[in-house]
Amino acid sequence: MRPYSPFAVFLTQVKSNGGWCSDSERVSNQTHKADLTGLLNRNIKEVMAAHPAVGEVLQAAQIGCATCAAGNCLFKDIVEIHALSPEQETTLLRRVAETVYPGQPVDLPGLQRKTLTRTGAHKFAPPLQELVDEHKVIKRVLALIPQFTCALGSPLNTQEQQMLYAIVDFVRNFADRFHHAKEEDLLFKYFDPGAAILVAMHEEHELGRAHIRSALDGIERGDTTCVRKHLTAYRELLTEHIRKEDDILYPWMERQLTDAQIGRLFAQFREVDAKFGDRPAGYRTWVGTLETKYNNTARKET
Repeated sequence: MRPYSPFAVFLTQVKSNGGWCSDSERVSNQTHKADLTGLLNRNIKEVMAAHPAVGEVLQAAQIGCATCAAGNCLFKDIVEIHALSPEQETTLLRRVAETVYPGQPVDLPGLQRKTLTRTGAHKFAPPLQELVDEHKVIKRVLALIPQFTCALGSPLNTQEQQMLYAIVDFVRNFADRFHHAKEEDLLFKYFDPGAAILVAMHEEHELGRAHIRSALDGIERGDTTCVRKHLTAYRELLTEHIRKEDDILYPWMERQLTDAQIGRLFAQFREVDAKFGDRPAGYRTWVGTLETKYNNTARKET
C-alpha cells in the first residue's frame, strides 16, 4: 500500500476542479448554453433583420414569414399558427439555434400549445370551405392578369378600358364586398382583433385595396404603365395572401372555433348569400367567359 501523500491528494483535487486556474477562469471555461427564449419573444421581422439566414430556415420549412407583407407575429407564435408537430418544432428550433448561435449549445424551450397539430388531408367545416372555394374563383382571375396586362396598348384603348373596369368591378364586388366581408365582418369577429395574424391579414386586405384604387386611377387616365404595375402587384399580393389563408389562417381558426360557433357562422354566411342574391353566380359565369376569351389554361373551379 502506497504511503499517504498530501501532495498527491492536492493534485487529484486540482485535476477534478478543472486544472491550474483561478475560480473566475474556471467559470469562464465552463460551457455556456445560449437561450432561445428572448429570440422567440421578438417580432419575427426583427429577428430576420438581425439574422437574415433565419428567413431561409423558415422558408425551407415552408413558413413564408420572409415574404409576408406585415410580419407582426412573434417568433413563438409561428409554431402554433403553422400547426407544427413536436418533431417539426424541435427541428425548426434547432436549425434556428445553429444559425443564430453557431457552434454553441442551446437550450431548446418547449412552446405551449393550445391546440392539436394537423395530420393528413384536411377537410374544412362548411363555412371555411366556402371561403376556400371562393378563393378558387379569385385565383382564376389572378391567373389571367399577366396575359392580359402584357397585351395592353399604350395608351389604353376603349375596349381595354372596359375590360379593366370589369376586372376592377369583380375585385371590388366579389373578392372584396362579398368574400372579404365574410372574413372581416363575420369570421374575424370570433377572434381577438389584436392577434398578430389577423392584423397582418387586415393590412394585406388594405394594401390590396390600395393597389386596385391606383389601378383604377391609371385606367381613367389611360396610363398603361400604372395599370400594369398595380394589377401585377395586386396579383402577387393576393396569390400569397390566399395561400396563407388556406394553409395557415383557416386551419388555425378552425381549431379554435367550437361546433356552435361554426354553426352560427354557417347561418351568417347564408344571410350574406341571400343579400347578394345571384350576383356571385354571375361573377363566376363572367370568369368562365373571360377564360374562354383569352384562351387561358387556368384550372377551372372544382
